[in-house]
Amino acid sequence: MAIDTVMWSRLVTGMTLAFHVIFATLGVGIPLMIAIAEFIGIRKKDPHYTLMAKRWARGFVISVAVGVVTGTVISLQLALVWPNFMKLAGNVIALPLFMEVFAFFFEAIFLGIYLYTWDRFKNPYIHWLLTIPIVLGAGMSAVFITTVNGFMNQPGGFVMEAGQFTAVDPVQAMLNTATFSKVFHVLSSAYLTGAALLAGIAAFAMLRKGVSAYHKKALNLMMAVVLLFGVLNTLAGDVSAKFLAEHQPEKLAAAEWHFETESGADLILMGWLNAEHEILGALHLPKLLSFLAFGDFNAEVTGLEEFPQDEWPPLLVHYLFDLMAGIGFALLAIAVLYFLFVFWKKRNELNKWMLRIIALGAPLAFLAVELGWFYAEIGRQPWIIRGIMRVEEAATSSPNIRILFFVFLLLYIVLGIMCVIVLRRLFNNNPAEVEMEKWLKEKPDPSTEKGGPAS
Repeated sequence: MAIDTVMWSRLVTGMTLAFHVIFATLGVGIPLMIAIAEFIGIRKKDPHYTLMAKRWARGFVISVAVGVVTGTVISLQLALVWPNFMKLAGNVIALPLFMEVFAFFFEAIFLGIYLYTWDRFKNPYIHWLLTIPIVLGAGMSAVFITTVNGFMNQPGGFVMEAGQFTAVDPVQAMLNTATFSKVFHVLSSAYLTGAALLAGIAAFAMLRKGVSAYHKKALNLMMAVVLLFGVLNTLAGDVSAKFLAEHQPEKLAAAEWHFETESGADLILMGWLNAEHEILGALHLPKLLSFLAFGDFNAEVTGLEEFPQDEWPPLLVHYLFDLMAGIGFALLAIAVLYFLFVFWKKRNELNKWMLRIIALGAPLAFLAVELGWFYAEIGRQPWIIRGIMRVEEAATSSPNIRILFFVFLLLYIVLGIMCVIVLRRLFNNNPAEVEMEKWLKEKPDPSTEKGGPAS
């Protein structure tokens, strides 16, 4: 039996991206949370917030280590699994790939300095300033790699001659029309997910061990960040929908099962399709798709009928889109409910049901990120470079791709298990309250040190 190398190529890359995006999201989102916590700790002279930054940074380093491995694997897979894609587009995407690596090294250098200079400065703001290049480096890594994905959706910055890219302008390719909406959505969702994770950890700790000052402050802080980035992420989703309506109408139409071009188009939630593409059991919101796409309830929305059927994205993206958006709105609603309880003195925002919902929000946030990336990639099908190269044209023809799948599967299982074990060792036997007491006893006074940076 012949091996379907295209299918195995999809499986290898899909598995790698699904695993990598967890650590990539942490790598972008957590540094900002560390910076916020340390800044508040300095401003309020509250050691709880400073300890948050210290503990979160410790866990962050583990995620960075795993992210380096999976990021390297992705670079390797581009050459091994998609050789024809790299042959065609390698000279276009080389610059953002290089800049992404540069941004990571920039972040890593300052992260090392940050970790080893706690309590070494008389002025604590000097140590906090080290978080700025870490946050910027992490964010720029996301920006540069997202421009590559933007190029694959909206290719530009070259002239096509004899089936090859010539007169390449990599900067123009990076600044394609998809870049702004994608970068906005990626960054806002990463910060939202990072805050939801840390809020969920605090809520889970309080469910297990009872309310403590440390975890209560961590929860209040992170839920405020969830509220802020929940709003920004909703705005980013709106920007993305309007971009798709104008530049990738087939992707939006597939996500909404919008088959016929019409004005005043309904927004369709969930449901299922029969063999004739009739929508059954769905919730129709009148004219809302037109408003979502163009800000006008009577605007005309392009339907899938305008495109050849062999260029339709798989219609299952409807479920990916609905679940992703639904989780995003749910996280925002949880944050709003939490602060309603905070300001409504008759309600206890730390009741068990509220804490359970917040704890559940952490895995849901990561699920939304996974769904979003799968929607982004599957929704571009059948193209690897939209309108120029199909996926089957880009994939390797080597039968060894099946072996490669199981090699990488084993690698990710080992990495995942090691990551969990190390994080449990770091935090399970070292509660925040115990560490706080120990840290305050051992904390040196920089003003009395000699020979150190503060001298």
